[in-house]
Amino acid sequence: MNGYMSVNPVRLDAHNPFSSRSLLEYELPDFAKIRLEHYLPAIIAGMAQELAEIEQIAAETAPATVTNVLDAFESSGELLNRVLTVLYNQHGADATTEIEDLEEQVAPGLSEHHDAIYMNDRLYARFVALDARITAGEVQSSPAARWLLATTLTDFTRSGITLPKDEREQLRNINARLTTLESAFGRKLLAGANAASVVVDSAEELNGLDDNAIAAAAQAATERGLEGKYLLEMQLPTDQGVLSKLTNRKVRQRVYEASKNRGATGGVNDTRADILEVVKLRAQAAALLGYEHHSAYVAEDSTAKTTAAVNEILHSLAPAAVKNAKREAKDLQAALRADLESPKAKLQPWDWQFYAEQVRRDRYALDDALLRPYLELGNVVHKGIFAAATGLYGITFVERPDLPVYHPDVQTYEVFDRNGSALGLFVADFYTRETKRGGAWMNNLVDQNHLLAQRAIVVNNLNIPKPPAGQPTLLTWDEVITVFHEFGHALHGLFSNVYYPSHSGTNVARDFVEYPSQVNEIWAWDPTILAQYAVHYETGEPIKQEWIETMISSRQFNEGFGTTEYLAAALLDQAWHQLTADQVPTDPDQVQEFERSALKDAGIYLDEIAPRYRTTYYNHIFGGGYSAGYYSYIWSEVLDADTVQWFTENGGLTLANGDKFRKEVLARGGSEDSLGAYEKFRGRPQIIAPLLARRGLV
Repeated sequence: MNGYMSVNPVRLDAHNPFSSRSLLEYELPDFAKIRLEHYLPAIIAGMAQELAEIEQIAAETAPATVTNVLDAFESSGELLNRVLTVLYNQHGADATTEIEDLEEQVAPGLSEHHDAIYMNDRLYARFVALDARITAGEVQSSPAARWLLATTLTDFTRSGITLPKDEREQLRNINARLTTLESAFGRKLLAGANAASVVVDSAEELNGLDDNAIAAAAQAATERGLEGKYLLEMQLPTDQGVLSKLTNRKVRQRVYEASKNRGATGGVNDTRADILEVVKLRAQAAALLGYEHHSAYVAEDSTAKTTAAVNEILHSLAPAAVKNAKREAKDLQAALRADLESPKAKLQPWDWQFYAEQVRRDRYALDDALLRPYLELGNVVHKGIFAAATGLYGITFVERPDLPVYHPDVQTYEVFDRNGSALGLFVADFYTRETKRGGAWMNNLVDQNHLLAQRAIVVNNLNIPKPPAGQPTLLTWDEVITVFHEFGHALHGLFSNVYYPSHSGTNVARDFVEYPSQVNEIWAWDPTILAQYAVHYETGEPIKQEWIETMISSRQFNEGFGTTEYLAAALLDQAWHQLTADQVPTDPDQVQEFERSALKDAGIYLDEIAPRYRTTYYNHIFGGGYSAGYYSYIWSEVLDADTVQWFTENGGLTLANGDKFRKEVLARGGSEDSLGAYEKFRGRPQIIAPLLARRGLV
């Protein structure tokens, strides 16, 4: 896209929906008008417009002020941001071949565009000048402005502004190539997941799944042109939800092996060569910028600060996790042998969740299949996440079917604050489809900020199998937790109360971003909330109180598995990204061996438990922005567990508690140091003891 780079304004057709701010409420993108052909012209014009705005800031001769530097910088690029938020949302949620082609086409140019801004010497000089004037007392500024100035100066340095020109050019080339490779990885991952879906010929082979899940599998097959068959679609993690239910061991094995082999089967969807190039290029970029490796580069910009701190928490937790997992494995091995009436039968990875469910059922007298009729999606949303948010923060929700959506499955809700004022929009996209990438995530269509007078529009994406028309959507307990988790991210965006767009909502340190969403999971377990949403979808009968008590008492069950599979993935991420460029394997066939060796060296390799994400389909680190940052979940969980203790000590789900958490954490976004905000809220630094107790690691 070199030909698109220009400091001269490019006129965009006024009929293009991106040409100006949307006139819909909250500036909701007008999905009824947006077409594929609108994206590229808007991106080209947006880059040119932003460069012209940057040139104006850089060329300003008046003394540097907050207004002509910081405010001007934060106001620039409106058009480009407007189109990219919609493009990236569609690329994740409904990626047609044409959208994938477009994203891959523009990625290098967008990387070049970013570098053109953050390697602009005159622009950098304006920020340095403003910093000097503030330090000298010549310019007054708010705490948020000073924090923005400090972090932006760091961004310039981390983008290579101080490098010699030849090294800057080298870094530009690396960045452009990385964006191309990361786009290609995402495309191969989606195609590979679709190709790995397991087809079975009869409903009998799906014995153990409930009628709703079997109907969803039949519907998925029909949509792929496989009328009369059943399709088990791949979820992003290694572990597939159906493995806990399928009684047919051979089908379980097919599902598991299809999952773990994604990206390593040869052919056009093999990701291994791309991964090795990505790892090497990231290591080279880090070295250019003066870092030992990519992980050190990432850690510096997080609350962890150093890879030593990251390694310490991961390695300190691993031995206890593995010990718990081995103890669990013995119980499952015994259950397997009893079931198969074979004293020599060996527990395999595809057996783990199935027999964990059997042991859990026997030990706690509760079968997960009994829960599903009580976990209907609509109730979980309206009487679960919405009810908890109302009880804690006083906000309310009104569905807006009149507003345009980007896919028929999407639902939009207007969110009102306690005083009745409009807060923003919540967009819910819960169902899986062939064009949606795996996993669950939150993103914004509009970032709340006062500078541009914008309120938040947040999107939650999940991958719940869609039942046939007229059938209820019944969830697993894990899916319920995911709904609550992602809505925690949504609340972070909706409650943002910041001046600058770049500080909005979840724009915080990477290892802090999961903290509010993990906290929100606790309300799924709250007895009052659980009793509201866990009702039988046909009879309205509330879930039995003894079941609730059993669920609460079984929370640590299988925690050895959960902690081990997570830590294996987090340690694998660090192993790849703590390599120097000359240490990166050169042969794609070495990827699996590197993975195995890294896990063995970390003391967390178990035959029965694979990492939550294996290298070849590890979207978080090779396509999702979490490179060297997957440790963030456990790092954030330290804060989460400590916060849950605070809620418990202070009366739980009350408006007073919600107000404090909203004001001192959620509303702050990235406008100040994240850990500093946490310590103000908690009244002290975080402690790890609540996390160890929660995960049974004490």
